[in-house]
Amino acid sequence: MIITAIVVAALSYLIGSLPLGYWLIKKNGYHPREVSAHNLGIENVMRLLGPGPALLSGLSDVFKVFIAISLAVPTGQTEIAVLAGFAAYMGHLFPPKQFFPDVPPRGRGNLALLGVLAGWSAAHAFPELLIYLTVAVFAGLLAYTRFVVVATLSALGFLALMVTLFTSIQGEYKFLLWIMLGVAVWRLKEQLGRIMDRTEPRLGEKIPMRGKNPNERVAAFMIHALTPEDMFQTERIKWLKPYVDRGLIPIKWVVWAAEQLRPVKVDELRGIKTSEGIDVRMYLITCPVLPEFFRDKPEMAVQRAIQGARLAHELGASVFGLGAFWSTVGNKGLEVQEAVPEIHITNGGAYTAGTVKNAIPGILKHFAEQGRNLKEVTAGVVGANGVVAFGIARTISPQVGKVILLGRDMERLERSMKTLAKANPSTEFTATLDYASLKTCDIIFTATSDPDPVIFPEHVKENTWIFDEGRPADVDESVKQIPGVRVIPGGVVVPPGSMTGNVNLHFGKGAVPACLAETLIIAATESYDRKSLGQQTLSENINFFVQEAERLGFLTVEE
Repeated sequence: MIITAIVVAALSYLIGSLPLGYWLIKKNGYHPREVSAHNLGIENVMRLLGPGPALLSGLSDVFKVFIAISLAVPTGQTEIAVLAGFAAYMGHLFPPKQFFPDVPPRGRGNLALLGVLAGWSAAHAFPELLIYLTVAVFAGLLAYTRFVVVATLSALGFLALMVTLFTSIQGEYKFLLWIMLGVAVWRLKEQLGRIMDRTEPRLGEKIPMRGKNPNERVAAFMIHALTPEDMFQTERIKWLKPYVDRGLIPIKWVVWAAEQLRPVKVDELRGIKTSEGIDVRMYLITCPVLPEFFRDKPEMAVQRAIQGARLAHELGASVFGLGAFWSTVGNKGLEVQEAVPEIHITNGGAYTAGTVKNAIPGILKHFAEQGRNLKEVTAGVVGANGVVAFGIARTISPQVGKVILLGRDMERLERSMKTLAKANPSTEFTATLDYASLKTCDIIFTATSDPDPVIFPEHVKENTWIFDEGRPADVDESVKQIPGVRVIPGGVVVPPGSMTGNVNLHFGKGAVPACLAETLIIAATESYDRKSLGQQTLSENINFFVQEAERLGFLTVEE
């Protein structure tokens, strides 16, 4: 009997692993992960090919599992039939990659489970009434919640409980049902998390699909936590917060656990509609790591960004934006793009620079209207080693009396200073690594990639204006308490339409950072050759995003 059980289980696993639905959809000229917003499954076949192929695809999953269990019928052993169903289900969810290397991960497996139930019923493994009740639980919860995951797991849990309590089958085979439930929960944990975060689509809900509607676009953007509080924004993690607040769970444990997580989809920005009538849905993807992660574990940060790009592609996005410190990893996105060529990657630098370029004339004008002579003004530029900050220095140099370039690399600062001095002989320049030099500045422009604030009260004198382009903010909150100091946030944009979302991005209601807006513009215009990658930002791309943003209805925010 043991040998028979092993042979039947092995054959059932192999039969269950056959990707019949995948072969069917691919035969019709589609690759499901290139046009679908979720894993291969019956809903996606319906969206792509219509009800006929969807029915055939679904029946193929039911039939293959039924056949696998039928192998156990001649043995006359109920337990072997249970084992065959278990093996076929495992084969469907976790097929041997060496046999099917190009097949994407399977869907939720609910139709394979239906085949398991049908096979067990035919093999008289369990009472028929119990099988019918399990199907009724699935159908009832599916109709009530319209979440296939909830219906599938609940029905499987109901069956495992009823078999354990009310049947005489051997204990180890009852345990197989609980293993099936545990494996299903693990396999579907991401869908459960999306249900908690209210981002999982319900059955029948319309989902934008790449290339299906000329007026719809799908983009994705990767974010991270700026503070420990941000880590608890999503519902799937929020339940931990009371335990952290009471000291029962150290925050460092949560930080460590967050660093081990693969990227997940946590939100959708909806209601974005350009002046041309293009609807853009933005998926927010996160690893809820803190800024220190990028400084302490740069190689892991690159891997997480690559995983985020792959997830964005699987979700159906055409372009993937790297936000905040994600934009600095992998040579500012170049390594990420090389690893995931299937999707367009941007670090958002061009439109960020464009919003800054547009904002500076207005800031200087308002500053002068306060009775200040710009030719007598000392301006500080913090982060001058970077592309954005150097662009600021280049813009303000002809208009002010003195520019202090502050950064981390003195050699590069001196080269930049020579370039600016040659173009602006009447302006005085100083290059320094010392933040104390900012105390002499009347106006400060800052755009660093530092994870912590870099400008504190001891660096700022009264009545100083500060344009803070840093994200997270370069200016500590305590600076605002200095009399006359004005802190102006930079790179904040309001997309066209009526944008809604759940996650607090810290830019105000309806507003997003310019790097996210760049991702939206690329998606809306399908101008993928304009993406920002690496250290260099082309002036023509900066101008392109400024012009397109205005044309499409994007508005910059000025305080």
